[in-house]
Amino acid sequence: MSEQPLAIVAGSGPGLGLHLVKVLEARGYTAVGLNRSAIAGESAVLPCDLTEGDRVKAAVNSLASEHGVPRAVIHNPAKLVMSRFEDTSIAAFEVTWRSMVLSAVNLGKAVLPMMADAGEGAFLVSGATASLRGGAGFGAFASAKAGLRALTQSLAKEYGPKGVHVGHVILDGILDTAASRDLHDMSPDRMLKLDDVAEAYLALANQPKSAWTFEMDLRPMGESF
Repeated sequence: MSEQPLAIVAGSGPGLGLHLVKVLEARGYTAVGLNRSAIAGESAVLPCDLTEGDRVKAAVNSLASEHGVPRAVIHNPAKLVMSRFEDTSIAAFEVTWRSMVLSAVNLGKAVLPMMADAGEGAFLVSGATASLRGGAGFGAFASAKAGLRALTQSLAKEYGPKGVHVGHVILDGILDTAASRDLHDMSPDRMLKLDDVAEAYLALANQPKSAWTFEMDLRPMGESF
């Protein structure tokens, strides 16, 4: 069994998820990403559909048997749907909910009982501006993100007394990625830097039990809120 603590990043596609895997690995974790599809050249990312509970449980159990109970688990999937309510199909609402809320349910059922038995660890969930307020054209996304936040809060109250730190990170801004730079007409100085975001996740994951944070909101300087 590995002497390095295990960290799992669920939703580790190109962008923040994969970056978190790399930063955790550099900080001494055995870091493994779970993603809907494999990423070429990234052996630390395992293909796993997070909406399929049996597959998630099998993947987590395999990792835990090899590396021990995970010390840090980050839930990071996102499914952005932007359209007028009248144009948003029921299927779009459902796939958004499955991608972000059902995936967290499956991940939580797989990791939280073993973390509670160990009496330690952090289960962190990536939120967004829409976790707190919905905007026009974001009905599917906002309803899923708000539901995910409520689920996370319930888990924090249930598993906190068992020694598991459950936290929610609101990313209130645009992440500075190549895709974001192509999509948004915005100065990179007004974007969330991946290294800085990763540092915030690490700090949250390593907070002492006497001073836990449930919710942390991150935004670049000048972002209105």
